[in-house]
Amino acid sequence: MNDRKDAQGNLLPDKDRITKVGAFVRKTSLDEIPQLINVLLGEMSLIGPRPLIIEYLPVYNDVQKKRHNVRPGITGWAQVNGRNSITWKKKFEYDVWYVENYSFLLDLKIIGLTLKKVIQKEDVNLSNDLTSEYFDGTN
Repeated sequence: MNDRKDAQGNLLPDKDRITKVGAFVRKTSLDEIPQLINVLLGEMSLIGPRPLIIEYLPVYNDVQKKRHNVRPGITGWAQVNGRNSITWKKKFEYDVWYVENYSFLLDLKIIGLTLKKVIQKEDVNLSNDLTSEYFDGTN
């Protein structure tokens, strides 16, 4: 992604700043590979709720906070059930469901479904934007 800005100095929307190489890397999920280092270091798991930006922490409700009861993962139940094409509410529902139901067999199912999603390039984008909307605690 480049740093192109509008006349007022504000960054353009992601869809206007993505390069061809960046679009390919994102579409093929190659940008996830560096997270494998975090898995090897024990900071992440292969399967678990996707880590979110730290700015969201103050706006989680008590149920949403449950997603932190397990180690974050590269892929998870929310990713195989919609990825960026679902609402924040649904993502949190899936994350909490995973925390309350996780098992080795569920993790195997998520790995298989993740491979299918990546190969079929399903559910990558919510709309024409390349990233999901900002979570404010109400959406």
